[in-house]
Parts: sequence; structure tokens; C-alpha cells
Amino acid sequence: MAAARKPKLGSGKRFAALKKKIAAKGNVSDPGAVAAAIGRKKYGKKKFQKLAAKGRARKARSGK
Repeated sequence: MAAARKPKLGSGKRFAALKKKIAAKGNVSDPGAVAAAIGRKKYGKKKFQKLAAKGRARKARSGK
């Protein structure tokens, strides 16, 4: 059986899915902060900051 493919890194979809999963548990006041902490631990500060900057730039371009 093939495992489900994850969205491309840097698209923001992985982060959103993790945030949604954490929020569903209902025991965290800021799921985005928890997801960010997990991302920094997994990818390291430098790489995670690069991904975050990419996401902020995408959000600014879309006007949201």
C-alpha cells in the first residue's frame, strides 16, 4: 500500500493541517504557536524562518 503524499514543503498546507490537528484536541489556546515550535524543532530555526517568510510573502501577495 502506498502512503498518502504530503503537500509540497513551503506551500503552507502542511502547517495548516498540523495547526488544525492540534486545534481539534482542544487543549491548546494557540495551535499556531505549537505548530511553529514543532516546525522549528523539525527543520531548525534557519530553515523554518525561511519557510515562514515565504508564507508571509505569499499572504501579502494574495491580499489576505
